[in-house]
Formats: sequence, C-alpha cells, structure tokens
Amino acid sequence: MAKYSRVSESVGLITLQNPPVNALSAAVRQGIVDTVERALSDPKVKSVVICGQNGIFCGGADIKEFGTNMSGPLLVPMIHAIEAANKPVVAAIEGSALGGGLELALGCHYRIAHSKARLGLPEVTLGLLPAAGGTQRLPRLIGVPAALDLITTGKPLDARRISTYPCPRPSDLDALFEGVMEKVRQSARGAIAPVACVQAVRAAATQPYTQGMEREKELMATLFTSGQARALQYCFFAQRAVSRWSMPNGARWDTSKPRPVHKAAVIGLGTMGRGITVALAQTGLSVIAVETQEKQLMDAKQAVSGMLERGARRRGVAPALDKISYSHDIQAVADVDLVIEAVFEDMGLKKKVFQQLASICRPGTFLCTNTSALDVDHLASQTHNPELVVGMHFFAPAHVMKLLEVVYGPRSSPQAVATAMQLGKKMGKVSVAVGNCPGFVGNRMLKPYMEQAFFLLEEGATPELVDRALEEFGFPMGVFRMSDLSGLDVGWRVRKGDGLAEPGAPSGQPARIRQGRRYSPLGDLLCEQGRFGQKTGQGWYQYNKPGSQVARSDPWLHSFLEGYRAQHGLVARRIDNQEVLDRCLYALINEGFRILEDGIAAGPEDIDMIYVFGYGWPRHRGGPMFYASMVGLGKVLERLEHYHQAHPDVPYLKPCSLLWRLVASGSPPLHKWREVIRKLHSQL
Repeated sequence: MAKYSRVSESVGLITLQNPPVNALSAAVRQGIVDTVERALSDPKVKSVVICGQNGIFCGGADIKEFGTNMSGPLLVPMIHAIEAANKPVVAAIEGSALGGGLELALGCHYRIAHSKARLGLPEVTLGLLPAAGGTQRLPRLIGVPAALDLITTGKPLDARRISTYPCPRPSDLDALFEGVMEKVRQSARGAIAPVACVQAVRAAATQPYTQGMEREKELMATLFTSGQARALQYCFFAQRAVSRWSMPNGARWDTSKPRPVHKAAVIGLGTMGRGITVALAQTGLSVIAVETQEKQLMDAKQAVSGMLERGARRRGVAPALDKISYSHDIQAVADVDLVIEAVFEDMGLKKKVFQQLASICRPGTFLCTNTSALDVDHLASQTHNPELVVGMHFFAPAHVMKLLEVVYGPRSSPQAVATAMQLGKKMGKVSVAVGNCPGFVGNRMLKPYMEQAFFLLEEGATPELVDRALEEFGFPMGVFRMSDLSGLDVGWRVRKGDGLAEPGAPSGQPARIRQGRRYSPLGDLLCEQGRFGQKTGQGWYQYNKPGSQVARSDPWLHSFLEGYRAQHGLVARRIDNQEVLDRCLYALINEGFRILEDGIAAGPEDIDMIYVFGYGWPRHRGGPMFYASMVGLGKVLERLEHYHQAHPDVPYLKPCSLLWRLVASGSPPLHKWREVIRKLHSQL
C-alpha cells in the first residue's frame, strides 16, 4: 500500500509500505495511483514527494507476480501519469531504488538520493530488460555510456558513483554501439537479455521517445516468454530455496538453531586455506591460521595480507588484518568455536589432523573438513563427537567463489549443519547441504562429464572442438581449458588414489579398461610427460610460459592423439558440436538423477545451484536438472539409451531408474519431481 499525508501544509507525502523492500505489488501500485490522484486534486498541495518506509525507497517489481495474471494498475501508465502531473513530483531515495523502483523515480520530475543509496536496474539478471521506460529515460538523464553500463550488467551502484556523460555525437553513435554490442555478446555467452538491452538503449539514442518506448515494449515481449527468462527466474528462487530444504533423511537442519561462531581456525595454508582464512576474516571473525611449515607460513601471511588489502580497496573499507593470528603449532586452536581443516587432499594426513583436533579442542567445538571428495564420516570416526563433524567444501578461490557444499554424514547433528550453513551465509556464500558420498554432488557429477570429453578425444575430437562446443553452450571454459587452469596433476592424484592411474594394464586388463569398465588414460599419459597445464606451460594446450593464461593449439598434442589412436587401433571419425553436448551434458545430468535417487541432494534445485555457482553452468540455462526439464526428459532418456547402446562398456550412460520413472509419470515439471522421489524412497 501507499500512505498519504501532508507535510508543511503544502507538500503531499506518499510513503510506499510493503516490507521488507517496498516492492511494487498490485496493492502498492494501486496505492500509488490513488494517492497521487489525491495529492494532485488537493488545491493546498503545491508539490509531491514519494519515499519508502524504513529507509528503503523501492526494491522493484514483486517477482512473485511474474507468470501470473497480474492484477492492479500497470507500471507504465502509472509512471506516465506521474510524469504528466501538473505539480512537481520528487523521489526521495534512501536505501535502494532497484528495477521498477528506479523506473518510478525516473518518472518523477526530480530525484534526491542519499549518498549511500543503491541504484540499479537488475532486470537483465532475470532474463528481462527495464520495461517501464528505464531503457528510454535513463540514457536521456545520465547519457548513453553510463546507462548502457547500468542496464546491461544489472549491477547496482552507490548514488554518488553514478556519473552523467554527454551523449556522443550522432557520427560516433554507430561506433559506440558496435563496440558495446561486441563486448556484451562476448560476456553474455549466449544470453539474449543483455543484447536486447543494448538494442533498447540504441532506440533511446536514435529515435523519438514514443518510438523508443514501443521498441522497449517489443523487446520485452520477446524476452518475457523466453526459456532463458524462465531459467534465470528459476535460479532466483532456487538460490533462496536451497537454504531452507530439509535433509533427505527427514531431519530439518533449518529448524535447528545454529550456535554462534566468534572465533574460528584454519589448519593448512595452501591455496584453499588462504582463501578460507580471508573469507572468515572479512566476516569479522577472529581467525587462527595454522601452518606447520615455516616457509609456507611466511608465504601465506604475505598472500593473505595482499588478498585482504585488495578486497578492502574494492569495497572501500579497512582491511581486516587484525582479525588473523598465525601459528605453526596446532595447539593454538584449543579455544576456538569451529575449525576448518584444509590440508593436502590425503586421507591419512587428514585422519591424523582430526585425531589431533579431537584431543586438543574443547568439548563442543565444530570440526569441519574442506575435502572435495573424501569420506567425511570416516574423518568423523577419528573424533570423540562425530555429531560435531561436517564437510565445508569451498571452491577456489575460496574468498571469491560463492558456492559452499556443506556435507553431512549419517551422524552429523542438525545443529552442526545449521552452524556451517549459517557461517557460509555470513561469508556471502550460497550454501547447499548435501549428503556424504565420493565427490559429494559437484565432483561426483563432474567425473562422467570429464570422462566423456576424454572418450571424445579418443574417437576423433580435439580439445579445441570440445571446448568450443561447451563454451558456445555458455560455460566460461571448456573441459580442457579448465583442466589446464586447475592443473592436470590434481585429477591424476585422485585417480592414482582410486587405483585407476596405474602405468600399463593393472591386473592383466587391457590398457583402456579399469575396474571392469572403459577408461581413458590420456590425462595420465600427459602428466607422466610433466604436462600439468598452465603451471608448466603445457597441458592440453600450450602457453608462452609457465603461468600464462593464453591457451594456444598445440601441434604436439594433436600428433600425440594420432599416435595414441593408432597404438590402440582407434579410427578417428567426425564429431560435431551436438554430440559433444549430448554426451558430456547428459552423462552429467544422468549422474544428477542418481544423486537424487540416492538421497545425496534433497532436490533438483540443490544440484542446479551447485552447478551454477560452483562449476560455471550458464545461469540462462538454469542448471543441469532444469535444463533436462526444458529439453524434455523423454529426449534425455532417448539420447542416453542411444549412447549406452553405442558404448555398453560405459555403465553410467545407462539411464537412471529415477529418470525412467519420471518419464513414465508423464515427465512432470521440475517442482513436482520431489513427489516421485518420495514415492521411490518409500518403496525401497
């Protein structure tokens, strides 16, 4: 609703009231129409001020109304009526003016904003554009370059940082828009909303206002019904939903009260430990950072200080250097509330650390492990209180990446999970609770995805072809560029630990068979040559020097693949982009169905948010499980059956029984999958 009052007799004050952000719901829009009409018809009122209650102007449209039969006044004619008012109307902006809230302010005759108020048009992040005149009024108010930046990125800015630039001369407009369009297409990676935003702003710069509004309306109509808008809006709600689901075993961590964490410790200051230390310190916690090797400790001090200082400069705050104390003695963690172990990914080493922590830490201390794949329950068994042990799987760089997998074992208490989830939220992470199994959710699904990429190389593809197909789909990096970035030796170490990456043919099996199924030793063979990726200057690609990030095609690698195929009697064939996508993505999706079937993830939203925030899955495709529902579960099933028949020695290509059940149930929409999963579990 909107409250009306008179101030100083001559000023009509309209206060938007819809906690928490005064969103423009149907009731609020109707209230604005009614109160504006009342103010304009009051002869004593000489001017009108619109503000929001509780220090927030307006957070924009009520997204819950999207996809429904919207009632109440439409936003565009409402703002037009304000703009046409015969009395001056002023927007008094505190807190934030976002989306439709900023468009409302743009329709007023004047705007006054607090210096710390946040202004932005985030519609592009939902697959839309500002369609209540935002693409037409903002460029006319602050200039085309500044408006393009706000509208195409969706990132809000402090009011004091919004600069006004004069519109370029007509002769410069074409060059400006061509340059912006090229930049936007590269960063959008297939998303259509940023491109439509540029087109709408171009109409503002080249056409009369009325025609520009028509162009904005046309572009919005196309976006509003698009699959990409559905995917992005699904992500918006799914991101919030994953923080509330119960565990598949029925326990509800979200109803358990988390215990406060004031002092934390990090054990091991390699790359991950350093990032975790920074993330904890930036939340205001006191952190004890432990590294037993003196040189590693000194290097870590310098690296952590640098990360904190750079982050503080970006945010305009003081670096939290005083929040961290360093030690080479694990005894220093005796009085902390929570410990995060981040030592080398070796079960023997981690077991030793947990045995030490169990004897050092006071009773009730939460013990967390940053393992990316190892058995959390086995680590918990090394302690006196296994209910206090959970996994906190961060993603590198840990102070930047938004995903946190919180891994619970069968004995983890709901309070331990709740505490880890709450701590993740304080660090600004999207925290997802998942069950304990090898690789948890993200890395378990990644394994068949990467294996299919290796198999495609054996059959005739090149790293460039596979990566190009995946990047055109929307991933920031394909399999092989990403492998070079993270280091081929990382996966090699895991495979050796699993008994897979052994030289020659173990147990008398053929070289391309491991543990009774097809295996590609290509990555192992490169590692044996010392080709670990960017760090060594050679991997799946070649680099000018170690550490360089510019990947170039490597003739040696192509010759190596030809020799490998000849050695194993493989005949290269033509592989197209669609086969790359089908085999890599559907293998990954099939494993996602198995994870749901096993109860490792509570629902498809959990899997999708893990892949969007941790593995670069394009948001405008919604996540792997959402993508499967958009493609059609019947098609996913048919393609998996086809490839399993072609490759019977790859068991994970066999369609999961949950996928069969969903198709047999008529391929219900994604939000109905839980019902089928519950029935499946009740029959087990």
